[in-house]
Amino acid sequence: MTPDDEPTDVRALPPPGDARKGPGAPKPPPAPAPTSLPELDPGAPTSVGGALWDGVKGVGSPLVRFLDVVGGHLILAGKALSWLPRRPYRFGNYLEAAEYIGFGSLPIVLLVGAFSGMVLSLQSVYAFRAFGLESFSGGTTGKALAIELGPVLCALMLAGRAGSGIATELGTMRISEQIDALESMAVNPIQYLVLPRVIAAMIVTPILSLLFFVIGMFGAFLVAVVLEHVDQGAWLSNLRDIVQPIDVVQGLIKGVFFGFMVTLIGCYQGYNASGGGRGVGLGTTRAVVIGSVTTLVTDYFLSDILLSIFGSGKGR
Repeated sequence: MTPDDEPTDVRALPPPGDARKGPGAPKPPPAPAPTSLPELDPGAPTSVGGALWDGVKGVGSPLVRFLDVVGGHLILAGKALSWLPRRPYRFGNYLEAAEYIGFGSLPIVLLVGAFSGMVLSLQSVYAFRAFGLESFSGGTTGKALAIELGPVLCALMLAGRAGSGIATELGTMRISEQIDALESMAVNPIQYLVLPRVIAAMIVTPILSLLFFVIGMFGAFLVAVVLEHVDQGAWLSNLRDIVQPIDVVQGLIKGVFFGFMVTLIGCYQGYNASGGGRGVGLGTTRAVVIGSVTTLVTDYFLSDILLSIFGSGKGR
């Protein structure tokens, strides 16, 4: 064997691309950091004008929602009243709605009316007694009950009882698909559910307002004449002189408008309810709140219009 034939210790190199494994293997170089910029939010304003426009939309969104709700109520009222002269009439639905709204609300209306007249008479007697004019308490109490307190408090009682009940009933029918079932049977739900309640409320609310006035004056007479010993003849004479029939008529006219609005709001909230039981509860709450606020706001404008027309107590 020659020196050229001696074995040499030659280690084979790994083929290209074959990474060695083990604790002594070299670590691969770190990956380069991404150089792309983060994506911009497409909804973010890109200019001063865009920012101003977004601010204007944010400020005006409550007004837009308010106008949308008002428009929805007006559309529902128009659709309901358009069915009034059209068949079928279904008088049983009107009687049932009148019984629920009118007769069902009678106990609470009479109770509130009696104590409203009593407390108003008591306060009037003590206020006028300092001037020796306690006999005028009957006239002032009757004037307030006939024009304002009778229809307004009656409408508030209806909003809390009938308005909330109507919203709950129609809302339950909506989420349980009973209203959809009426449409599938070719029965218009607005004519069947909304119109009878609105018309019945417009009829029974003035009657409830009149009963509120009568029971309130009875309570006022009881407190002033029987308990506070005001002269009966002077009390009745001032009542006839101060309270005119036109004052009672104004209260009846207000009752028609208040009954229409309170019932329409309850029907709208129930008819458009969504979201299950929670949606029905929210619709009932909105029916009471919106109905009460609408009654108080509308009362001012109705009072100004009616006093301008009839001239009772304005400019005299």
